[in-house]
Amino acid sequence: MTQTRTPRLERGRSALGPALALVHTGRAPTRAVLTAELGVTRATAGAVAAELEALGLIQVDARPAAPAGSQGRPSHRLAIAPDGPVVLAAQIHADGFRAALVGLGGRMVATAPGCMTVPADPAHIIDAVVEAGAGLLRETGRRCLGAGLAVPSAVAEPDGTALNPLHLSWPAGAPVRALFVEALAKSGVHGPDGSRVSGVAGNDVNLAALAEHRHGAGRGAQHLLCVATGHRGVGGALVLDGRLHTGSSGLALEVGHLTVNPAGLPCHCGSRGCLDVETDPLAFLTAAGREPGPEVSLLQQSRDLLRSEYADPTVRAAADLIVDRLGLGLAGLVNILNPDRVVLGGLHRELLDADPERLRAVVADRSLWGRSGSVPILAASLDHNSLVGAAEAAWQPVLDDPLATLG
Repeated sequence: MTQTRTPRLERGRSALGPALALVHTGRAPTRAVLTAELGVTRATAGAVAAELEALGLIQVDARPAAPAGSQGRPSHRLAIAPDGPVVLAAQIHADGFRAALVGLGGRMVATAPGCMTVPADPAHIIDAVVEAGAGLLRETGRRCLGAGLAVPSAVAEPDGTALNPLHLSWPAGAPVRALFVEALAKSGVHGPDGSRVSGVAGNDVNLAALAEHRHGAGRGAQHLLCVATGHRGVGGALVLDGRLHTGSSGLALEVGHLTVNPAGLPCHCGSRGCLDVETDPLAFLTAAGREPGPEVSLLQQSRDLLRSEYADPTVRAAADLIVDRLGLGLAGLVNILNPDRVVLGGLHRELLDADPERLRAVVADRSLWGRSGSVPILAASLDHNSLVGAAEAAWQPVLDDPLATLG
């Protein structure tokens, strides 16, 4: 019986998505590494790289040079196409918004911050952040392949509604994804062929965790726990084997509502002493005896206070108090989830940097796995990681199937 040989390029098309993901996350800097990671022949890897280059997504070094003193044939280097397409990323927080264009590799191409009082109607600020992003697209002339929105709320799936925007005046159940898609259409944001770009929305800390896992302090972790303060409140996320764990309907890991001080402050959720109100920027400023001002965000005020006045006994005591409560919450999460890495963002990153050993000691003292497993606790390494994460969500269809997305 005669067996028909499948053309090399066709055999490699199923590898286009995995190959792009490897280059996107920096795990395949050369064609030789790509060949090994994909488990294909060198010729097939070459065909896959050439196809991704033809789609305008990556750049293949045409004349590879061998490092000094090395032997053998040098491998072609692979990189993200410097003038390649982008996605529009948007973030809304308690003090305003930020829009950005983000390329593959998590690289920021352009940003546009906006400060405004967040209105009770979410459509107004979603329109504003999308228009800012559309302006960046007009200025740069870049191709746009998608759009992602990060919001400070759990986002229920599959309908894309913000269920509990506790630090905004939005109504519960605001249809943020539908409003985002509508705003994209009104602003004239479209794909290279003139079609509408797809719009996705998610919780800001979930998206930050995804970004840190792919491009930041969480790279290489199998079970990554991320906990972060935003401008207000505390959020958490878990990345398992490269995918966000969002639960049955997108609402998993609402860690901000773990109780760490039963006699503590009333929380927006109706309980008392939650991480959300005991370890966020407002809690730190209050414990330090500082009256928050309107000039900059609470998060920035907290950062500035830590950096400039940490030697002040009152500020140091406030920081220690917040660290102890944060450590109590982290220890419970480590006991339940057994992560192989914990990444902290926002104010928690600053507190870890100020006194790395205190927080790690609290977690180790109160956590079974912290004592026996020595769970690494690291500071988030990406600036604007929620924005980068929103971009990651927008890039996902391209990473899954570049040919279907770009034709």
